Amino acid sequence: MAKAFLVVLKLLMVLLALGWVSIWVLKPTQIWTRTWKEAEDAARTSVFGSNGLDFIVLSLPIIVSVMIGFVYMHFKPKERRQRRQGRSFITALSNPIIVNGFVGVLSAMEALVMSLFVIFLVWTFYIRISNDFNKMMPVKSLKLNMWQYKTFRIATRFGLLAEACLGLLLFPIMRAMTVFRLFGIQFEASVRYHIWLGTMMLSFSTLHGVGTLFIWGIKHQIQDEIWKWQKTGRIYLAGEIALIVGLVIGITSLPQIRRKRFEIFYYTHHLYIIFIIFFLFHTGDRHFYMVFPAIFLFAIERLLRIIQSRPQTCILSARIFPFKAIEVILPKEPSLKYTPTSIIFIKVPRISKFQWHSFSIASSSSVDDDTMSVIIKCDGSWTNSLYDMIQGMPVSGLNQKVETCIPVSVEGPYGPTSTDFLSKYDSLLLVAGGIGVTPFLSILQEVSSAQNHGKKNYPTNIQLVYITKKRNSIGMLNSILPLLSNKNTKEFRLKLKVFVTQEPKSSTTLGELINEFSQVETVDFDTGHISYSPNGYGSSLFMATIIGLSSILFLVFLIILSHVFLPQPKKPSSKEKTQTPSSFVDLVLTCSFILSIIIVTTMSLVLKLKHLKKQPLLMGINHEGKEMQPNSFQSRNLDDHELHFGARPEFQEIFSKFPNETGGSHVGVLVCGPEAMKESVASFCQLSSQGSIAGALRKKTYFNFHSLNFSL
Repeated sequence: MAKAFLVVLKLLMVLLALGWVSIWVLKPTQIWTRTWKEAEDAARTSVFGSNGLDFIVLSLPIIVSVMIGFVYMHFKPKERRQRRQGRSFITALSNPIIVNGFVGVLSAMEALVMSLFVIFLVWTFYIRISNDFNKMMPVKSLKLNMWQYKTFRIATRFGLLAEACLGLLLFPIMRAMTVFRLFGIQFEASVRYHIWLGTMMLSFSTLHGVGTLFIWGIKHQIQDEIWKWQKTGRIYLAGEIALIVGLVIGITSLPQIRRKRFEIFYYTHHLYIIFIIFFLFHTGDRHFYMVFPAIFLFAIERLLRIIQSRPQTCILSARIFPFKAIEVILPKEPSLKYTPTSIIFIKVPRISKFQWHSFSIASSSSVDDDTMSVIIKCDGSWTNSLYDMIQGMPVSGLNQKVETCIPVSVEGPYGPTSTDFLSKYDSLLLVAGGIGVTPFLSILQEVSSAQNHGKKNYPTNIQLVYITKKRNSIGMLNSILPLLSNKNTKEFRLKLKVFVTQEPKSSTTLGELINEFSQVETVDFDTGHISYSPNGYGSSLFMATIIGLSSILFLVFLIILSHVFLPQPKKPSSKEKTQTPSSFVDLVLTCSFILSIIIVTTMSLVLKLKHLKKQPLLMGINHEGKEMQPNSFQSRNLDDHELHFGARPEFQEIFSKFPNETGGSHVGVLVCGPEAMKESVASFCQLSSQGSIAGALRKKTYFNFHSLNFSL
């Protein structure tokens, strides 16, 4: 019964999403134009009005689809009952098909979706231009000849392509939204989709704006047209402001600025509010309803994230590594569970009151009930400030704590909804570069905990390839020392290969290095008066309820405000419709949106405050039993692992030896590290995929690629 219920939910979610996509496809056609005009004329005299109809048909389907997705996530089992063996067509599509320095690593599924989106853009542009050229009705006020008119219409239609990109632009960066968590899409991939869509949107917007200005310039109409704020139709001045703001956001998002001047990138990105407002005034409410779902859902999610992160917690403890990195240990509620590879966002008000930085969680909620930890490599201004702040504290002695409390705000964790991305493999090959080993520490602890509790739905054969420039980075492996030192069994086998690339060959053993660099400085902090432990962003049912309530409130306010402030025709007629300034309609939409958001935000805040009152006093960390001391294991137990100096790994050799050393026919390859390393590993997975498809009937090892990078 439960399985049938999940199937029904998934079917409804897919059908609603496909219905929304179908509207985008049909919207440029004459059939849709005629049908929709008749529907709007009929709706104007109804209680919903034309605005209510626009929202119900153009916006609501995808909003309801997302809401059903949250319900689906709530009832979906968090773990597979049985591990699936073998490979499927969907799995094959997730493997790399394109690997190069320009686009990075592109899977077959990504290439397919991207191709379909490009086909949609070409279809939209072709249909719109064909209809325009068939009508041939030049703008009389500009007195255009034929080629000028065609150029003007082409420039106008580029604006519609920008609108299509904007309709999807915000979905990838909704950290808690359904689709990306359901499919286990990593943060790195979702940010990449956002960048692609943003680049396309700004390119089309620029062509739209430059083409229009070009025609105005030819007719010497720039001074007359550029400052126009029309009562009805397109408001030119609003479009110009939106374009300028969009270009500022785009330029400051370039890698040269984003990576070297992150603060500039971060602050200018908040100009998106101005961009969206003036986009609405430029395009009008009819076009805005198509892009409204992403804006509506993003606003809800953003405000819920603010509420979640508003109460400050504090750092319980910090471990200072010798290679200028720190492990920060934070409190959490025991009820807060997260999957491996999850990330959290951290803000330290003492450093910056506005900057948030994302970090992969290094701990496992199956092992640590009350704490979670992140390992931070300090190579930027923000991270260096945090490092200096912690390093300046006195090192903890026995039963001693630093009286200073470092308040922090936490968002998340955000990650896959389940561990399916691990349990579908019988073996794992983990490739980490430097600080990229962090998410793999969480995976290994999760798998070990599952084996200790008798769970058989995780891969039992794992190989970790760790690449680092200096030997002192090996100290980060401290949390998995028990797994490395234990003898392999049939239930769990772990093999470690360490490559120290920038140091000459040495006779030092792996056990000696781990003994040496696991002895790190620890600073324990007093929690002071702070009693808050992060408990996540709320349950999936809560998110679904908030989205549903917000949608109902928005529709109610839209209907009420439309009847109060907008003229209501007794009979549908185009004349009465044009009497209302378009900016008035836009203001009604904006006010309805703001009122609905304020109500649900207030309700969420009240529930959050009630929950905070029930939280117990925050206690300091107890190190007893939490960490394995270097002298508590015998280095002879590490003889099965490998240590290499002065050389990079030969991935061809690693892949060829993997079946004999580790075993398994369906191998998940997870990579976290520099882009060049990721592309090298992806290339071998690509060859494996092509070989497996060609010889699908032959038994061989199939490597399935996943990237876990999350840096912007």
